[in-house]
Amino acid sequence: MSIRILGTGSYLPETIVTNDDLAKVMDTSDEWIASRTGIRARHISVDDTTSGMAVKAAKEALKESGVAPEELDCIFLATLSGDRATPNGACDVQKAIGARNAVCMDLNAACSGFVYALTTAVAYAKAALAKKMLVIGVETLSKVVDWSDRSSCVLFGDGAGCAVVEADDSREVFIDYGSNGELGEALTCGERKLNNLLVENHEPLEQVFMDGQEVYRFAVKTVPRTIENVLEKAGVSKDEIKYYVLHQANKRIIDSAAKRLKLDIEKFPMNLDRCSNTSSASVPILLDEINKKGLLERGDKIVMCGFGGGLTWGTIYLEW
Repeated sequence: MSIRILGTGSYLPETIVTNDDLAKVMDTSDEWIASRTGIRARHISVDDTTSGMAVKAAKEALKESGVAPEELDCIFLATLSGDRATPNGACDVQKAIGARNAVCMDLNAACSGFVYALTTAVAYAKAALAKKMLVIGVETLSKVVDWSDRSSCVLFGDGAGCAVVEADDSREVFIDYGSNGELGEALTCGERKLNNLLVENHEPLEQVFMDGQEVYRFAVKTVPRTIENVLEKAGVSKDEIKYYVLHQANKRIIDSAAKRLKLDIEKFPMNLDRCSNTSSASVPILLDEINKKGLLERGDKIVMCGFGGGLTWGTIYLEW
């Protein structure tokens, strides 16, 4: 027993902040940011909450899938930037969409979050605990970054992505994932209310800290290895994969992964130039974008890979 994806959805806040916009309020430039990261713009929330964005992505995914909210057995929501400790974001989504029969939980694995949540859905399907599930990745990172630190704040944006999945005994999914808490201090973050360039909040903040070089070294080594591991488990060659849907952290990391795997970069779709790093939301946002463009057909083999805070990584192989 495994899962298949029935539908996808995503939501990005309306307000777009470009690199040139950032250059007006800090010592940076479009060339400096784009040449180092591949990022040129990001969506920033003005009034969207984390749960609110998740609801919008969920409604879109449900509409495409044809699944009624009452049919959902579980809602798994991955985030590190929830609106509050309790009720959790998944319960907020349940209330908003009327999924009265769903069991709801939040997961926090930072940039690996969506893959971890999808892995949880696989486990529930295999254990016959759930049939139809909603898997969401959502972040309001603009409220947790230090907007005076040009080395980190330029990397992040807000958004949500969602997939409706169903248990399917005709399919098999293969997973490789893990964590290294010993390197956890390379990327840390506190918890707070919305605070960014567009919304003022004068409460003391504990913002994102990142050792960029340490995280980069971790990613360029870990991503190719975990992808190779999952393909070995699946018995599938690298060339059989139509798309590698990677966490959108940095273009250099994705380029490095393609090079180390000896694969054409065309197999690695990217939207970080427009969306930046949205942590747990990046993989499902990109997946929805690919889906909405009609680039996926039933039976296509895909790999999704998340990596980041924890430090964590997670890779999943499945057939569309």
